[in-house]
Amino acid sequence: MKNKLRAFTLIEIMIVVAIIGLLATLAVPAFRRAQTNARTSAMKSNARQIISAGQQYLLTNNVTQITYTALTTTATANNNPVHLTPITPVAGEVYTGVTISATGGSFSLSSADNSVQITLTY
Repeated sequence: MKNKLRAFTLIEIMIVVAIIGLLATLAVPAFRRAQTNARTSAMKSNARQIISAGQQYLLTNNVTQITYTALTTTATANNNPVHLTPITPVAGEVYTGVTISATGGSFSLSSADNSVQITLTY
């Protein structure tokens, strides 16, 4: 009996590599789109938390506006407890410039690379 070596041919290997390359070119844009959607959802959720905590603070303390920084400090001027724990940015966004007003308004957030931008009205 002859010992026959079985192996893949060069053509078979090239076809497998081409298929993997094709799948990768389809998967990468879908992954980036999903990543952007996740960041957008997280930023909107964080913004809603800030708005909710700010409105609660305004009602509790009978003031007309409050900043994000004042919401996250350990004690306010009236020695009230913290209304919001500091939020960890998901896309490099900065929350320190946010102010919540009793008359309503809106604020915008953008990621560090400006790939995600949201505006919320309250």
